[in-house]
Amino acid sequence: MKFIFTSMMFRTNRFPISIFLFCILLILPFSVLEAQNNLLGEVQFPNSGSDEARDSFIVGLLFLHNFEYRDAAISFREAQEKDPKFMMAYWGEAMTKNQPIWFRQQRDEAVEILDRLAPSPEERQKIDATQREKDYLHSLEILFGTTPATENLTKEERDIAYMNEMKNLHEAYPDDHEARSFYGLAKLGTAHEGRDFRLYMRAAAVLMPVWDENRKHPGAAHYLIHSFDDPVHAPLGLPMAEVYSEIAPSAAHAQHMTSHIFVAMGMWDRVVHANEVASEVEISREKELGEKTTVCGHNRYWLVYGYTQTDRLSDAAELINTCHERVSDDRTGSNLWHFAMMKARYVIDSKNWDAAEQWELDYDSETTGSSGYYFTKALAAIYKNNSSDASDYIQLLQKTQDENPSDELEIMIAELQGLSEFRTGNKKSGLELLRKAAEMESNLPLTYGPPVILKPSHELLGEVYLELEEYKKAAEHFKQQLDLTPKRKTALVGLEKASEKIDDQTAQTLK
Repeated sequence: MKFIFTSMMFRTNRFPISIFLFCILLILPFSVLEAQNNLLGEVQFPNSGSDEARDSFIVGLLFLHNFEYRDAAISFREAQEKDPKFMMAYWGEAMTKNQPIWFRQQRDEAVEILDRLAPSPEERQKIDATQREKDYLHSLEILFGTTPATENLTKEERDIAYMNEMKNLHEAYPDDHEARSFYGLAKLGTAHEGRDFRLYMRAAAVLMPVWDENRKHPGAAHYLIHSFDDPVHAPLGLPMAEVYSEIAPSAAHAQHMTSHIFVAMGMWDRVVHANEVASEVEISREKELGEKTTVCGHNRYWLVYGYTQTDRLSDAAELINTCHERVSDDRTGSNLWHFAMMKARYVIDSKNWDAAEQWELDYDSETTGSSGYYFTKALAAIYKNNSSDASDYIQLLQKTQDENPSDELEIMIAELQGLSEFRTGNKKSGLELLRKAAEMESNLPLTYGPPVILKPSHELLGEVYLELEEYKKAAEHFKQQLDLTPKRKTALVGLEKASEKIDDQTAQTLK
C-alpha cells in the first residue's frame, strides 16, 4: 500500500504572514496526523507496519526530512506504541539522533532506542520485516557502531562507513526515493573539513532525480538547498528555495531553510520574510506542545541579520531585547551563543559602537558564545579609542584561542590586533595583520548564512584603505567581499564610496 502526503499549495512569499499563520492555526488544534499529513510534503514509503502505525510513521518520516527532530521522534514513538515490533519506527527514532549537516550525533541515545526493539543487532535482524527494512536498520548499526567492523571507529569514520552503506542500499533499491535521499544526505554529512564543492555537487547529483520525479519531496528540496547554499552555486538552489516553504508550511525549519539560498544571493527582503514566518510557526508549535517559546534561536539570529541588511534596526533591537531578557535567566548554551551572535550582528553591521555597552551579560572563556561577545566588545572599543578595554578583550579572545584553537578565531584576533595597531599609528604593521587576516579568510571553505568572521576581513581592509585614500585598493577588497557575501550592505556602501573617489580622481586627471 502506498501512503502519499501532499502539501498545501500556496506561496508564503506572496501571502501576508498573518494570513499564512491563520491557516496554520486553524489546523493546529487537531491531532498530529490531521495537522501535519498535508503540510509536510509528499513521500512514498512501503512498510510492514500495522495499519494503525503506518500513518504515524509517515508523519515521522516527513518531519525527519524537514529536520524537525523533536516532532519526528514523537511521531515515531506513536508508531511504536501502536505496533511495538514495527522495525522502521525504531529506525526512524534512532535517525533523529543523527544530525549530519550539523555534525551532531547522540550515539548512546540512538543505541538505547535500537535496544528497545531487541537487545542486539542479531536479534533485531530476526524480527519480522522485509529485507529492505532490515537493510535500512543495518545501515544504522554501522552508523552508530554496533557492528564488529564499526564499534571502535570514530564518528567521522562511521559517517563515511554509513555513507558507503547507504550507497549500497540505494543501489540495491534504485527506485526507492528514501534510500537515494538519505544517501545524498549522508554524503553531505562527510564534509568534516568544511564545504567541499566536489562532494556537495556529487550529493546534488544523487538527489536531483528525486527532485525531478517528485517536486513535493521535502528531503529532495531540503538537501539540494544544502548542496547549493554558497554564493557560487546558490542560483542552482533557487528553484528549490522558491517552493520549499510551500512543500512543508508547518515545518519551521523548512520556512527558514529557504533563506539559505536567499542570504547567499543577497535577497534580503526574502531572508526577512522566511525567518519571520519560521519564527511564528516555531512558536505556534511550541505553544501547542506546552513548551517555552524560543526567542534566541537560529531563526531569530538570521532574522536580525536580515533586519540589519534592510535598515530595520529597531526591529533587530527588539529581538535582541527579548533574547537578552531570556538569556539573563536561562543561560543555556544555545541562548548564550545566539544572543552573542545577534548582538554582534547589530553592533557590527550598524556600526553603532555605543550599542556594544547595551545588553550586557557575564561571559568567561568557557561560556558558549564568549568569542562573539568579546570580539564585538573589542571592535567597539577600538573604534571608540578605548585601547585599554580593547586590549583586555583581545587577551580574553587569545586565551580562548589557546584553549580551543580555530582558524576563524585566529582571523578575528588578527583583525583586532591589526586594526588596533593601525588606529594607534602603527599603520604598516597594522596593514600587514589585516592583509594576513583577509588572506586567511579567503582560504577558508565557504560557509552558509551570516558571515562566520563577524567583521568580514576584506570589508574591514577596504574600510582601512578608504581611510588611507587608496581608493582602488579599497574597491578591490570590497569587490572581493561581495563575492563572498553578495549584496552585503556595508560592503556595497564601501564600494560605492571608493568608486566615487576613483571617478573623482580620474576626472581631475583628465582636467
